[in-house]
Amino acid sequence: MSKQRKQVHLNVFLRAAGHHAAAWRHPKTTPEQSFEFEYYKKLALTAERGLLDSVFMADGYVGTGRRLEPFTLLSALASVTSNIGLIGTVGTTYNEPFHVARKFASLDRISGGRSGWNIVTGHTDATAFNFGKESHLEHSERYRWAEEFVEVTKQLWDSWEEEALVFDKQSGVQFDESRLHEINYRGSVYAVKGPLNIPRPPQGYPVLVQAGSSESGKELAARTAEVIFTAQPTLHEGQAFYADVKGRLSKYGRSHELLLILPGFSPIIGDTAAEAQELEDELNAFHDANDAVAKLSERIGIDLTGYALDGPIPPIVDPKGIDTVNGSKSRHQLIIDMLRSDPQLTLRQVVNRLAGARGHLTFTGTPIQVADVIEEWIQTHTADGFNLMPPIYPQGLDDFVDKVVPELQNRGLFRTAYEGSTLRENLGLAYPENSFAAKLASSE
Repeated sequence: MSKQRKQVHLNVFLRAAGHHAAAWRHPKTTPEQSFEFEYYKKLALTAERGLLDSVFMADGYVGTGRRLEPFTLLSALASVTSNIGLIGTVGTTYNEPFHVARKFASLDRISGGRSGWNIVTGHTDATAFNFGKESHLEHSERYRWAEEFVEVTKQLWDSWEEEALVFDKQSGVQFDESRLHEINYRGSVYAVKGPLNIPRPPQGYPVLVQAGSSESGKELAARTAEVIFTAQPTLHEGQAFYADVKGRLSKYGRSHELLLILPGFSPIIGDTAAEAQELEDELNAFHDANDAVAKLSERIGIDLTGYALDGPIPPIVDPKGIDTVNGSKSRHQLIIDMLRSDPQLTLRQVVNRLAGARGHLTFTGTPIQVADVIEEWIQTHTADGFNLMPPIYPQGLDDFVDKVVPELQNRGLFRTAYEGSTLRENLGLAYPENSFAAKLASSE
């Protein structure tokens, strides 16, 4: 009997008109619908038809006209879908653990156990200003807060044992008080008494997702996350990241299968390679390269505006270094590395690559070629799946579901039916033991 092939996990990142920077200008997109529920309903149903593991919503507290609030949208999507997971981003720096624990417990119940929490710390002073702060918390300090934040929320979810709800009408007992626990958490940042005022989520915890790829981010992921979203633009970089993060798990008593690594992947798909290239060329033609260079210069703190778009990039010197970056350290380093990667690379090519998916893996080709890329990354221990980032919606998702998914199924790389009813079951992740119940069991 042949050995079963490793299965790919696929999440899709929902983002307005698409993930290419110029997606909103393409004639096949409808950016004016990006705040309409019906628009996201159709995308979620397409993803579910393709048997994808989950849909994912990012979030942020700055910028104009960018996205709907994830909890509200995902709760609505829960009512019109049946199997697909619902992952929402919630930052730890500008929220409180009790609020977040309560909201995710609610979403998990509304969806029947399909919620996931993408844990981020935020990365701009502009966010701090919107919450009455004078500056954004320093990078390592944010991750220290995040570690405590996650621990508090997990304890709050555990504060109700599974058998706490009784509803015995005969005796008049609604819940067993012996199975309801104050957590009395007191750390260096948070002090929370508990218990939570809603029973434990159907999944125990929502699936815990982490999106940082800095040293602090990788360590937090190894300690607490079950899925990690990451930007790895090449196979070589992906393999190094995969080995690094998986190698950190043992010191926390965790095995490799307890953390799934899903790099971002933005495929431009055409029935022929020429058709796919035509779509890429169309999108790049809508992209304002000069404006992109100005924004890139501001982001990395290096003025590139005086260089010719189609000339070679001179040697790049990072004037301050990664240690001084208080935003997304991993994305800063990714861009610096890209600028230094190839002496033949032009500035226009750099901004076009970044326009495609902001530094994530991109590929332009046929459905078979896209499936080849996925298979190579999965079979070479570079990824456990992908966070799909279609360049344009809805066509990019339609093409993937209708043309790439069947090819992956033919190769034995992707499911032909959902394995279970919860996101944990479909990702192959274990139900987390209740810490209070475990303590009581060990003391008996």
